[in-house]
Amino acid sequence: QVQLVESGGGLVQAGGSRRLSCKASGGTRSAYTMGWFRQAPGKEREFVAGLSWNGGTTFYADSVKGRFTISRDSTKNTVYLQMNSLKPEDTAVYCCAVDRSYSRSIGRSAQDYDYWGQGTQVTVSS
Repeated sequence: QVQLVESGGGLVQAGGSRRLSCKASGGTRSAYTMGWFRQAPGKEREFVAGLSWNGGTTFYADSVKGRFTISRDSTKNTVYLQMNSLKPEDTAVYCCAVDRSYSRSIGRSAQDYDYWGQGTQVTVSS
């Protein structure tokens, strides 16, 4: 099992930036495919960004491509989501997730992931 703890959420003005962190612990290996999802009030959970277990591939939702960047620091067992040019529609609870498989593609469905953090709230004001 893997425990995930997100941090870095908060109130941000439109056009600003924020970096979310997700620290993993309890896993049997240091590298997993990881993803960020978000869920806004009245909307379904949606995929935001993913990073392959070997660190060689990233994938982004069209809504955030060019503004958000996913990365990891393997020495700290931490994945990041750098969010730039934030918009009010980015307001949501952001969760990180782990895919324990060795799939060669990055899953874009919540069902592709096995472990989840509790989430961190990001609110973007106008």
